[in-house]
Amino acid sequence: MSAPHRRPALIIFVIVAFLACLGLGYWQWTRFESGGGTYQNLGYALQWPLFAGFVVWAYVRFVRLEKEAVEDEAPAPEVTAESTPSSAPARPRRPKSAAPREIPAGLLPERPKAAADSDPEIAEYNRYLAELHARDMDDKVRDAGLHHTERSAG
Repeated sequence: MSAPHRRPALIIFVIVAFLACLGLGYWQWTRFESGGGTYQNLGYALQWPLFAGFVVWAYVRFVRLEKEAVEDEAPAPEVTAESTPSSAPARPRRPKSAAPREIPAGLLPERPKAAADSDPEIAEYNRYLAELHARDMDDKVRDAGLHHTERSAG
């Protein structure tokens, strides 16, 4: 939730973003009307006002969510026999969304299982490929001058 001292900065940001989007829309409209304008410029000229509207919508949505969060944090007024119907909340509260649950088993596809190396020829071939790779890596390390035959004590 935004602190009250940060709200003016947010309002200024929304105003600047709104005006910038409208300005960019006007600029694209003038580009479309110029001699070298294309329909792509027209598309952008129509999109920028939508972006400006989205900025305002997002701000209004943010304020509403912030207000709802404050209302949810405030303790609910106790209803007693002496309380009048006018002291009751003006609108019913929406139920809070339930906590996320686990995905039911069988909903997602199963992960594929790796085939078992039961064939001795395939196992021998894989060992051969691993040996070739190890030799190749040793050659690359030696060519780079990083191979040391002595072992360090660390």
